[in-house]
Amino acid sequence: MNHTLIIAEAGVNHNGSLELAKKLVDAAYESGADIVKFQTAKLSSLVTKTAPTAEYQQENMGQELSQAEMLKKLLLSFDNFRELSQYCKSVGIQFLSTPFDLESIDFLEEIGCTFWKIPSGEITNLPYLERLARTEKPIIISTGMCTLEEVSDAVDILKQNHAGKIILLHCTTQYPAPYLEVNLNAMQTLQKEFGFEVGYSDHTKGIEVPIAAVAMGATVIEKHFTLDRNMEGPDHKASLEPDELAAMVKAIRNIELAAGTGEKKPSESEKKNIVIARKSIIASRNIKKGEIFTENNLTTKRPGNGISPMKWYEILGTRASRDFDEDEMIEL
Repeated sequence: MNHTLIIAEAGVNHNGSLELAKKLVDAAYESGADIVKFQTAKLSSLVTKTAPTAEYQQENMGQELSQAEMLKKLLLSFDNFRELSQYCKSVGIQFLSTPFDLESIDFLEEIGCTFWKIPSGEITNLPYLERLARTEKPIIISTGMCTLEEVSDAVDILKQNHAGKIILLHCTTQYPAPYLEVNLNAMQTLQKEFGFEVGYSDHTKGIEVPIAAVAMGATVIEKHFTLDRNMEGPDHKASLEPDELAAMVKAIRNIELAAGTGEKKPSESEKKNIVIARKSIIASRNIKKGEIFTENNLTTKRPGNGISPMKWYEILGTRASRDFDEDEMIEL
């Protein structure tokens, strides 16, 4: 049975609080997710002083701030992440954080990150891609906002620099993402084009789309979550609350069980129902020995432990070997 890697994306939904970040770790663990993921950055390396915020961020924050002003309130320090990584270990869930600059890559490698998650916004950042690839660790890369050509360019850079295993995540970079723009079939296009495992990073409201993605072959699902959607911050409104995250994980695990082997045959539980649900060839009235079987004296009824109706035309025209009562199974 396949096991979908479920990444509970805490992102910056800790609002700059280590205590809140630890509560998010607890919620991710309790939901059954495999990994809890954060975002690590040095503000001076991430944005210029005048870089604008996205429209959805302005709406969610209720004010127009620069990215630097917004992120200043949302970033944890390297020391915080060191402690958070240890806390994840003590809880029993894998810690992961996306680096947004070269210094953060070095720091996360130092504290033992075993693989990388590249966000959609960094897929055109050549020096960043090179640095990650040269660690030779596995890489999961989101492809939001990308053309197929841009994905191909990024994959080439990763390969040329000896990246480990690559998994491509389809993604729509909008918060929340409109269902009409999800284009989930593009996930399978990525798989056909590159031959890698694929997954889906979801920004829609609700849990239906990631569940569908697993049914379509996703091996990784990433989904934002928060302790409370009404908290102040740019990503809370497009995030799941803990009970919804748990429901998504449970549904995905059910889909994994339901996917099966692909071989078409009766399941173990079905076998005992074959006799109950199928039909046999039955006498529709009393039949005398030697009488010819016709459509006038035969019918089909349950149960199915007699002669199969698939032999209908083999039985018609033959003679009864003995008397049959109405409703009795025909025997040759």
